[in-house]
Amino acid sequence: MTDDIVASVVRQWQAVNPGLDTGPMELIGRINRCAALLQQAEDAPLRSAGLTRAEFDLLGAVRRTDRELTPGELARETFSSGAAVTKRLRALQERGLMDRRGDERDRRVAHVRLTEEGRALVDRLLPEQLAYERAVLSGLDDEQRGELSSRLSELLVQLEGRLGGARR
Repeated sequence: MTDDIVASVVRQWQAVNPGLDTGPMELIGRINRCAALLQQAEDAPLRSAGLTRAEFDLLGAVRRTDRELTPGELARETFSSGAAVTKRLRALQERGLMDRRGDERDRRVAHVRLTEEGRALVDRLLPEQLAYERAVLSGLDDEQRGELSSRLSELLVQLEGRLGGARR
């Protein structure tokens, strides 16, 4: 197997500073590089439907919870800022994929739901998106994917505990 870009960067650092512990860079650098490559590739099924990953995450959050959500709940479900959720909701409403209604008791609260078109789009796109993601990961066998998923889950739990961002 050939070296990845992170191995090259680590070698360069070790050449100029041989005593430097590059262990954290080797893990975090690879995680960041994988994330960047996955984002660059974008999500073909989503892109073909004219959606960004962030917009699909909003649609998916409402679909998987199977109930109306407030914009604040959507922000928590998708780890997004309130401003970002508001902007995405507006775009999704304009496309007829989501709608919102005011709360009968508190006019400051809105409830967001999928339209029939939005529900149908999520139900059609999710299997396509999962097939795309399966193809992206096809270089790993089932055991490798399971091991990687388990290790990343362990890291995520630790980071959420120390750095915040854990789901409530």
